[in-house]
Amino acid sequence: MKCVLLTLFPEMVRPHFDHSILKRAREKGLLDVEIVSLRDFGMGKHHVTDDVPYGGGPGMVLKPEPIFAALEAIRKTHPAGDFRVLVPSPSGVVFHHAMAFDFSKEEKVLVFICGRYEGIDARVLEGIAGEEISVGDYVLTGGELPALLMIDAAMRLIPGVLGATASLEEESFSQGMLDYPHYTRPEVFQGMKVPEVLLSGNHAAIEKWRREAAFLNTQNKRPDLLTSAK
Repeated sequence: MKCVLLTLFPEMVRPHFDHSILKRAREKGLLDVEIVSLRDFGMGKHHVTDDVPYGGGPGMVLKPEPIFAALEAIRKTHPAGDFRVLVPSPSGVVFHHAMAFDFSKEEKVLVFICGRYEGIDARVLEGIAGEEISVGDYVLTGGELPALLMIDAAMRLIPGVLGATASLEEESFSQGMLDYPHYTRPEVFQGMKVPEVLLSGNHAAIEKWRREAAFLNTQNKRPDLLTSAK
């Protein structure tokens, strides 16, 4: 999976890819991430990237010129038909597991435009074939965290990224339901015991318990998921 993050704050996102599973995915060549500073394409000697909104109001708006200039520079490395522009935005389609799976198989380069302040000049979306994607009904200070969230969710679905593929098959949303509860040592903690069936060694009984526990967990917490659960 190849990704480009266009951001005003490269140092904010760069460390995220230098640790744990994402670092190993990069070392294996399963994840390729390029971080592009929007400031490099700013206007004038001060590299201005934002301005006051027309019509008045608080905050600043990211200018279209630096973003289009950055995308043009990216096109020189990746032809227009070879990349897919994604814009984290509260106005977008809500991100979900199936979308993460789609991203994980995407052959095109995923270009994330990370907005800031009051947002991005509307002519950016008007002038490019970008997809607005939301990570929830709330507002963040920028698009960097949503972009990292989407990359993280998609990357771990790539074969070879995680050590055990079985964990992908059993975890939340893979079958349209939430995951079952997990336990580890000690067997008893502050009077709370691990379910006896998990200590039995009876794999058929354990599998049955896990399916039932996943169903009940979903029924209690996210009953809306059961309409499409496998």
